[in-house]
Amino acid sequence: MTDTQRNKYERLIAAVAALPPTPTAVAHPCSGTALEGAIDAAKMGIIEPILVGPRHRIEAIAAEKKLDISGYELVDSEHSEDSAAKAVALVREGRAEMLMKGSLHTDELLSAVVRRDTGLRTGRRLSHCFVMDVPNHPKVLVITDAAINIFPTLEEKVDIVQNAIELAHALKIEQPKVAILSAMETVNPKLQTTVEAAALCKMADRGQITGALLDGPLALDNAISEEAAKIKGIASPVAGDADILVTPDLEAGNMLAKSLGFLMDADSAGIVLGARVPIILTSRADSVQSRLASCAVATLVAHHRKVAAPVAA
Repeated sequence: MTDTQRNKYERLIAAVAALPPTPTAVAHPCSGTALEGAIDAAKMGIIEPILVGPRHRIEAIAAEKKLDISGYELVDSEHSEDSAAKAVALVREGRAEMLMKGSLHTDELLSAVVRRDTGLRTGRRLSHCFVMDVPNHPKVLVITDAAINIFPTLEEKVDIVQNAIELAHALKIEQPKVAILSAMETVNPKLQTTVEAAALCKMADRGQITGALLDGPLALDNAISEEAAKIKGIASPVAGDADILVTPDLEAGNMLAKSLGFLMDADSAGIVLGARVPIILTSRADSVQSRLASCAVATLVAHHRKVAAPVAA
């Protein structure tokens, strides 16, 4: 793996270098990987972590991994669900501007996030984005949704698309190109995802989705390959040059992201959008570069929200 194959993530990480570290509630960093990820990001100046979890477990892991956590606030909790609740409370109190998943289950963290009275809900539906650095592909690819919404409805896809667009804006993509994926590039009433793709594009024409160029349905090949789009005679500013790939459902998105990761050696940064603050999702299998990139992406989103004009949820 050459350095040039990772320059997209390096640029992401470099983009936050001039920003102050973002206060981040790290929920239950009770594994070596989870704690190291938070400390690595802190050492890079990306986040200012508040470690939330059972004190004795975190201190034991820090000793085992020879990590100095003396300079970071540690909020004691009883167990993983308590960690999630206390991390969310730190955000509600204004002490943290981001939330980071530690070694607890994603469902445990998001359950605390979506609680009606004590969570971090907004008018938007939560959705997940992978920001993928694919070797030999000229740009970062955003893939959504591959982790939260299993079989999203058309209404839910509106939020999924809008969340991804605002992520792209935070990544300094002023007018992202959004490909609504299906198995084909023509509308076929027998394949519902093609009908929904066409509806989403018309909704963008009518201002119901804003801030991007949409096209769909598009098959994967003509969404990312200019040559494939030309061969099929698709005249579109999106085809062959997509920034965002909106997959039909979670299974398709997850398979696409993992295929790029394990067959193409792509790195993936994970983030959940639609809550009051960006939520960093990392995996035990993530590389150090991926974990840092996830923190960097979330920091850019948090900063973008501060400086952008308020957007109606």
